[in-house]
This record gives sequence, structure tokens and C-alpha cells, in this order.
Amino acid sequence: MSALLELSGITKTFGGVAALRAVDFSLAAGEIHGLVGENGAGKSTLMKIIAGVHAEYQGEMRLDGHSVTFASPRDARARGIGMVHQELSVVPDLSVAENVHLGAQPVHRFGMIDWRGMRRSAAAHLANLGIDVDPRTRMGSLPLGLQQLVEVARVLFSGARLIILDEPTSALAPPEVERLFGLLRRLRDAGKSIVFISHFLDDVLAICDRVTVFRNGQAVATEACAQVDKRWVIDRMIGTGHEELEESYLAAIQLHSQSDAKLVLQVQGLTRAGAYRDVSLCVRSGEVLGIYGFLGSGQLELARALFGVLPADLGQIMVDGRVVRLSSTTRARRAGMAFLPESRRLMLFGTEPVFKNATIAILDRVDRLWLRPSIERGIAGGHVRQLRIRPPDVGRALGTLSGGNQQKVALAKWLTHLPRVLVLSEPTRGMDVGAKDDVVKIVRGLREQGIAIVVVSTEPETVLSLADRILVMKKGSVVREFADEPVSKDRLLEVA
Repeated sequence: MSALLELSGITKTFGGVAALRAVDFSLAAGEIHGLVGENGAGKSTLMKIIAGVHAEYQGEMRLDGHSVTFASPRDARARGIGMVHQELSVVPDLSVAENVHLGAQPVHRFGMIDWRGMRRSAAAHLANLGIDVDPRTRMGSLPLGLQQLVEVARVLFSGARLIILDEPTSALAPPEVERLFGLLRRLRDAGKSIVFISHFLDDVLAICDRVTVFRNGQAVATEACAQVDKRWVIDRMIGTGHEELEESYLAAIQLHSQSDAKLVLQVQGLTRAGAYRDVSLCVRSGEVLGIYGFLGSGQLELARALFGVLPADLGQIMVDGRVVRLSSTTRARRAGMAFLPESRRLMLFGTEPVFKNATIAILDRVDRLWLRPSIERGIAGGHVRQLRIRPPDVGRALGTLSGGNQQKVALAKWLTHLPRVLVLSEPTRGMDVGAKDDVVKIVRGLREQGIAIVVVSTEPETVLSLADRILVMKKGSVVREFADEPVSKDRLLEVA
């Protein structure tokens, strides 16, 4: 295959720190090329250079054999390059149709927007992705996975011939992933070139023609996917020393419930119309309960109910044997509940420094007259060291950290005053193997301190690497419990 894009000796620094070091990379016409590596390894930085987000760098980029430099994303789009970023850039208050055609609305001959034509065109685009959604629907009312598919559709149907997808399957259930993969194969067969960045190694090996592994700002290996397996990829990403996490990717996990420990959280007959029904569960001190299901199974809405974000219509919740009414997040916190939502943007402030994000949850517990920035920095500094947040600078803007390190800051919010129950919704979403390993260690450390932990996820690997017991939800109901037995990713997918 002829090379559509070639990069030679690409080096990029931020504040004197090298994010990329002399990287060579090529993308053939009609190829799906996978990129994997730990958070901060440099893969997203390289893609942002290709997409025109980062204009200042050393090295050369050639498109169709000609040297090019993009001063902005607009320049890149004009040359047929489109990118879907990991953090969605949808406009929640606009309709689905307006998001699909964002920046390129069809107009009548008098210059007015053709609303009917726009809705008709958006519906056709989405139908090609297998998405059955009314184009008039407000974007923000859709589940996160559907929002991600709409954003993918916007780039795929913009006329781009080189498409960069950064974690495109991170919020998708397996059926949605297969739907997306079918489309990507058709695009490849039509001559489009696709860069597929993902921490889901199975997805990379299933859909990509070649894979490039990044480590510490360098491209350390490129190989045809047909010639390698998951262990080969993991070894080059993280090396040795992550055996427990590797097991959750490659083998069955033996579950061990904490049946003798004290009951902390009890849920009986919890129901919310249109989301879940008659859910009963319990979590003991020092236990991690995993709740797994495909997107739309109701587990994400259940997690929000446990923190008063979307209160249940019926049912009862007890903490330490006492009935609690979680009608708001304030009531939930007072009852000893803590919550990390699946979207970091809902709970963190990217332009604020790390220390302000890490202490925001305790502001109402401390006399504001005594809470000075120096005290906040001290509290945050302890969490940064404990959680190995990189770089270890509490004054740094949170948005400049990798996704994995931002998630650690989100966890740090609840560490100054430990909760009785910690609910984690998609705690490793968008993370690579190495960053997941850090989160696993943090959660296990909290478990050892007696916290009852609920981990809700659409990722089988996440619940397998964290849980002592696993509940599987399907269409709003709990359909199976796994406890004190070996369980694998295949078994979870079978039940779901």
C-alpha cells in the first residue's frame, strides 16, 4: 500500500518536557492503523500535530508525498483530515442534526439554513451507522455512548479521507462497537485511511491492519496485527510487573466475596422508570462490588441514584443499617456516599490548578477563614504523592494532565475525609493498561481501609480487575451474580 501520510523525526516539547522524541510514523492509503501506549506516552500529541491542533514542532510531515505544515485544525480539515477527540466536543443544547452538521449547515439559495434538509441529511448519516435516533433530539439528552457515535458520524461524513479516532469505543457497548467496526471496514475498502487510538487492545487487534506501540514519547514498535497477540502488545506497552492486571485481559479471575464483613450498603427494590427496576444488592465493608452491563442496561443510572443525582422512584437504600433518602447529592454526601461519574468533565475544572480540584469536596467541612491556598496545596500535595499523580505539580492546570492522572485527581477529592461508600462509574474509561493498573492499586488500597466500593462499568476488564463480586445487568434488571468462582470476560459477555 502506498503511504498517504509520513512523519519523520517528530519532536514536541511542552515547557521543556519532551512529549515526543524523534517519532517516525506512516499511514497507508486504505489502512486502519492502531496506536496504543500508556497515558502520556505521546500518541494523542502526535495525532494533534497531524490534525493541526499543535502547530509548533520539530520534524517533517508529508501528505501525498508533499511536505505540509498545518497552522490550525481548519488547515488540516481543508486537506481532508478529521479527528474525533477522546473528550467529546458535542454541543449538548443543540439538536443531533445541528451537531452532525456543526460548522457546515446546508442553506437555501437565499442563504437561510435548510432545517428540513439538515434533519433529513443527518438522519441518513446516522442510519448508515445503524443509529436510530430522531435528529431533532437535544444532544445532551442522549446517553454518552450515543453522543460519541454522533460525533464520530460528524467527522466520518465531513468528507475526510484521513480520520483520527481517539478512544472511539470507550463508551460503546459490544453491539455498538461491531456497528462502528462494520462502518470502518467499509470506509477502509473505499480507500479511506483511519488512525485508531484505543486502550482496548482486543478492539485494536480486531479492526486494525497494523499497530504502533508508544512508550515515553517514542514509537517503539510497529507490526501487522495479524502477526501479534495481546501479550506482545502489553509487553511493549508496560513491560513486566503488572501481572495481576494482565490476568484480567488474558485469563479468568477468581472472585472472593467478603461474606463475613459488616454490611455497609443495602439496596432493596430500587426502581426508576425507563432505566432500571427492582434492583436489590448489598456491599460489605472492605468489598468491591462490580456491576457490569452493556450501555443502556441501567447500571449508569443506578450509580447516579446512589449519589442522589437521579433519585429512584421506588425502593429503599440503607447505609450502616439506617434508611437514607438520597434525594440530592448533598443528602448523599451527608449519608457517607461519594461518587465519581463516568465523565470527568462533570466533576473537574480543567482550567483550575490540581490543588483546587483535589480539595473542592472538603470546602464545606473546613472553616473558609482557615482554608488558605497554602493549606489546600499541602492537602493536595499529600494526595499527589500517595496516588503518584504525574507531573507532581499541584499548581499545574488540571487540563494539562493526561486522562489517567485527571482521574487520580478525581479520586483524590474523596480521600481527605473517607466516605462509607464509594461509587465509581466507568473509573478507567479512556485509560491505557498502565494507568488502569494505578487505579486498581488505589481502589484496592481504599478497600483495605474498609470502604464499601461499587464499580459500575460497560468494560468487562474493569470489573474483572477490581471486583470481589460481580452483578450483571441487562435491560434494567440484575440477571446474574458471580461470587466465589472463576469468571472471565467471555462469561460476562455471554450473560449480558
